[in-house]
Amino acid sequence: MAERQVVIQNEKGLHVRPATAFMQLASKFASKVQLVKGGQAVNGKSSLELLMLAATEGTALTIRAEGPDAEQAVEALAKFVEDKFGMRDD
Repeated sequence: MAERQVVIQNEKGLHVRPATAFMQLASKFASKVQLVKGGQAVNGKSSLELLMLAATEGTALTIRAEGPDAEQAVEALAKFVEDKFGMRDD
């Protein structure tokens, strides 16, 4: 298992477009991916579950992956979050 803590940096948080983009990237990996906020863990390959986290700007999340490419998944997803999901505060 691999995990890494990240902080949501984009102004509107984890809304529909970044949640969908995160899910699409997570789905490229064979590993099981979870996003954890406090005690709540959701499937990182489900945009609907990601939205249930209600993660606003400044929210600390843990990206957790378990499987054959867990390290690569966590690294890529953490970089994606830190890069504001590849979006400009929209």
